[in-house]
Parts: sequence; structure tokens; C-alpha cells
Amino acid sequence: MKLLAKGLVIRGLVTLSISVAFSACEKKDDTEASATDKASGEMTEKKEIVVGFSQIGAESAWRMANTTSIKSEAEKRPNIKLIFADAQQKQENQIKALRSFIDRKVDVIAFSPIVESGYGPVLKEAKAAGIPVILTDRNVDLTDDSLWVAFMGSNFYEEGVKAGKWLKENYDRVKLKSKSSKSVNVVELQGTVGSAPANDRFKGFRDGLAGDSRFKITKTQTGDFTRAKGKEVMEAFLKADKKIDVLYAHNDDMALGAIQAIEEAGLKPGVDIIIVSVDAVRGAFEAMVEGKLNVTVECSPLLGPQLYDAVEALMRGETLPKVIWTQEGIFPQEVAKKTLPKRQY
Repeated sequence: MKLLAKGLVIRGLVTLSISVAFSACEKKDDTEASATDKASGEMTEKKEIVVGFSQIGAESAWRMANTTSIKSEAEKRPNIKLIFADAQQKQENQIKALRSFIDRKVDVIAFSPIVESGYGPVLKEAKAAGIPVILTDRNVDLTDDSLWVAFMGSNFYEEGVKAGKWLKENYDRVKLKSKSSKSVNVVELQGTVGSAPANDRFKGFRDGLAGDSRFKITKTQTGDFTRAKGKEVMEAFLKADKKIDVLYAHNDDMALGAIQAIEEAGLKPGVDIIIVSVDAVRGAFEAMVEGKLNVTVECSPLLGPQLYDAVEALMRGETLPKVIWTQEGIFPQEVAKKTLPKRQY
């Protein structure tokens, strides 16, 4: 009996030891699992997001400010890795860059389309690869809008409307400078042919002037959004006919180039020829302070923060609005001096 009791005690102790050890193992495993889950969660939150961005080029002060915003904001966000490609204003370069982003399996593709058409095949490839695409600054003309998740940027059409309406509202001021007895003659410097801002600013301007027969658009030609081409085309306009009352330029760089041509022709820009442009870059404000430009409609290039907020939201599984507009204003010459110090670009 003593032996039996002793055996039972030993067996009980062994069983208890095993049970305690097993419980301890379970507790340890739970702790390790919890730590692993936590680490996994932190890794998910801190996971590097690779963004492929294709820029149009460096054709204007606006575009360079846009590039700076895209690059500098990426540097501020440790979870963002930016792969940047400059298309140098050639669509074939841009499509090649987009395909390289797909091959590298980036998390998100973003780009500013050079023109509106021709991107269907490469965007279908991105969709097939499961890579979301964000359009920045410029849109594309495709019926299948499932090929991109969002467009963010300015309302180019409204910019044109604002320019046209400003002219109508300031007719008396413009008419004082007019050399034409019956109508105000307007010449137009268009942006890159086929691009969204050129198309929309063209149409918006005419809609802004709609119903007002006092204004007559006598000439319109592309200046490719560059200062040099703006100067060249304005020179041609002036040689053909000096009866020009108003210049409407699709961007400030072309307007600044045209100002040089006007001065070289012996005329006073902003006085002999009223100048209306779009972008509101610092150079335009400097020209307004000097009395050489009359009004500029804002088109903000500082899209970096907005872009990466959208990218991070996508990576969290959120659905983006299809269109994300930037809020912008219009700046006439009389506010230029006060506003100039605040311009960031």
C-alpha cells in the first residue's frame, strides 16, 4: 500500500509538471504569436510603397515647380519610394516609361499625359497587372475610365472660362487700349496641340466670351507652352497685323515670351496690348508688378502632397473620388505686388 501510494504521488507530480510545462508553452506561444502579429501589423503600416511617376518634361516654370513638388514630397515620406521618369515632351518616351513601371511591378503608377489620346494599350497592360493608375494635371480621352482610378489637378476648362469672363467684365478697360473701332481683336497662343489643357482652355475661353460680339479672335496658334515658341509666334502675329488689342496665352511662359516680342516691336505690353494668361507663376506676378501683364488665372503645380495622400489611401484599401480638383483663383494686376511675396513657384 505504501509503495502504491508513493507511486500515485510520483505519478501525480509528473502529471502536474507536464501540465504546468504545457500551460507555460501555450502561454509562451500566445505571447510569441501576439508579438509576431504586432510586428506584422507594423510591417504592413511601414511597408515601402513604390510609385512610378512619368513627367512630361521641363518645358515651363510651372512644370519644373510641379516636378519639385512631386520629388520633394516623396523625400518627406519614408514609406514612399519614387521612381521618376522625364519624357522630354515625347509620348513614345512616356509610354516606354509606363511599361518599365509595369515590368518593375510598382505599387502605383502616376503620370501627366503629354496628349489626351494614345494611352489605351499601355493603361490596359497596367490594369491587367493589377497596378492602379492616377492621372495628374492632365486627363486622357478614353471611353473606358476603369483604366485609371482617379484624376487630380486643375479644371482647365474653368480656367479658360475665367479668362474669357475677366475680359468681358473689364471691357471698358480693354476698349480704352483698343485700336479697332468696332471690335476688340484677340490673338491666342495655344498650348501643345492635342493636350488636355490646350483643348480645354481653348473651349473654356470661347464659352467665357460667349454672347459678347465685341470680342473677335483673329488668330490662334500653338506656342507649345514654351517661352521661346511664345515669342516666335507672337513675332509672327505682329508682323502679319499690328491691330492686336488682346493676347490670351494658355500659360504664363508663352505670355512672357510674347512680352519680349511686343517690346521688340516697339509696343508696350500690358498697355498697348492687354495680356491675359494662365498658371500664376512667380514670373507672371513680376511682369504684372512691372505693368507688362494684366491678369493671370491660377493653375497650381504643387500636387505632391495631394498625390501621395491618394497613394497611401489606395494602399489602405480606400476608394478614391474619380476626380479630385485643386482650388484656384484669378489674380489681376492690381493685387500682384501684395501677392508676389506669397508665391511658392
